[in-house]
Amino acid sequence: MTPDASLKYRRVLLKISGESFCAAGGAGIDAAQVDWIAQRIRRARQVGVELAVVCGGGNLVRGREFSERGMNRSSADHMGMLATVINGLALQDSLERMGLETRVMSAIHMEDVAEPYIRRRAIRHLEKGRIIILVGGTGNPFFTTDTTAALRSAEIGAQILLKATKVDGIYSADPRRDAAATRFERLDYLEVLNRRLAVMDTTAVSLCMDNALPILVFDMSDADNFERAVRGERIGTLVAAAE
Repeated sequence: MTPDASLKYRRVLLKISGESFCAAGGAGIDAAQVDWIAQRIRRARQVGVELAVVCGGGNLVRGREFSERGMNRSSADHMGMLATVINGLALQDSLERMGLETRVMSAIHMEDVAEPYIRRRAIRHLEKGRIIILVGGTGNPFFTTDTTAALRSAEIGAQILLKATKVDGIYSADPRRDAAATRFERLDYLEVLNRRLAVMDTTAVSLCMDNALPILVFDMSDADNFERAVRGERIGTLVAAAE
């Protein structure tokens, strides 16, 4: 597929939270919601972008919450990693029913349901126009799926990390609780770290900073925003090196 000439980014990584897979205020997997996500991804793929997706698992298991209740942190985190596999398989099914070619690649080896994540193989899939769905976190406990997204973005040579959220960017405070909160159009990495803005964990932001990888935080609930993001339109909040 020849990329659309208007594309700013030819290879991107999309980070989707586990909560995106369920209805608002719910848990588990909502098939209609998964199909809605897949439709947004299909639109971006149709303009020629090479696309990797990292799935969260918080709709099913939050490892940190189990850990805080006394469970061994490694066990809790591995449960969370397995939850991302379930979400990834749901997304794969939806995308393939729409006629898109995909590969689920897991950091935890489970060859009956997913390919093992191998960097060079992942890049080859992208070059062939396949959407790769990256699950299982990094394969290690104590790391979030935000950090997974930053790591995989750097490994596959993504031009930007797109973090899909339910708000239209990064704010000075939680806009749902503070009416005076203001939205930032652009921040540099150190501002995010120094202000302790709750957009991604510090490991993920630091990894992006070290690799000069821009992050775009945007509202995926707007049906057009993902396609607008890959075209480089001004939406959400861009986190990048100071100008």
